[in-house]
Amino acid sequence: MTDEWLALDGVVGTAIGFDGHGHHVVKVYLTQPGIVTMPRVMQGVEIVPEVTGRFTALPLDAESVDPTASFPRPVPIGVSAGHGQVTAGTIGARVTDGTRTFALSNNHVFAANNVGKKGDHLLQPGVVDGGRDPNDVIGTLYDFEPLHFCRAMVCPHNTIDAAIALTTTSDLGSATPDGGYGSPRIWSQDAALGMDVQKYGRTTGHTHGQVSGINATMDVAYRDGTARFEGQIVISGRGFSAGGDSGSLIVSEGLLMSDRRPVGLLFAGTQTTTLANPIGQVLNRFDIRIDGT
Repeated sequence: MTDEWLALDGVVGTAIGFDGHGHHVVKVYLTQPGIVTMPRVMQGVEIVPEVTGRFTALPLDAESVDPTASFPRPVPIGVSAGHGQVTAGTIGARVTDGTRTFALSNNHVFAANNVGKKGDHLLQPGVVDGGRDPNDVIGTLYDFEPLHFCRAMVCPHNTIDAAIALTTTSDLGSATPDGGYGSPRIWSQDAALGMDVQKYGRTTGHTHGQVSGINATMDVAYRDGTARFEGQIVISGRGFSAGGDSGSLIVSEGLLMSDRRPVGLLFAGTQTTTLANPIGQVLNRFDIRIDGT
């Protein structure tokens, strides 16, 4: 029913979630309360409306800028960076294919919504934080997954918003700044309902949230139009992310070996809810792994 519901004005997505008693439900995300009437139950599964507002990709809003985010090399992960045609986003992680070193972020941060070309300079900090080419080059665009936008009522499905930039270990470190969660683990973990997670991003720093939806299908607003994503992770927690946090690596928050395992790549959100690509799909797309501990 997801595609049919998304055709309704005011419905922005669906996901599998929990109710207050630990039972699985189908969540339907709305721009405002009462805008559509949903069935209470379908095929024995409860339908739960949740008002989130419209999801948008999270490059930095140029009107709410902290221009001081400049770091000496090697730059920590979780800080300001971006393509020269982008305000600023976040370096999510240092990754490797076993031979070369890359910085990981979103397409809309490193490739400017499909506009970027291989070899384009990526800056740290991002342009809106004072980054200038060539003095602040952190790497060069190497590869990205193209974004497919809705056109004429047809919405191709996307699975990731991701890009990598060729860099070096002398230019990019593998841990967050002081006060962050440190260095992520090498091995990733699938998101699970109720999982506690954390991230470090350019705008909101070190924040904490909880996975509230999986297998989500969402319509996300970009500068160039709306893109529909499937198989996504939904994270609840007011203040978990804001504009400029796009590209942040989301990791687990637990005990011992379950802590700091990569879970998702942050790319969109609202004031109360954040969306992330499953990190396994991102790593498989580029045939890379997290360069961490």
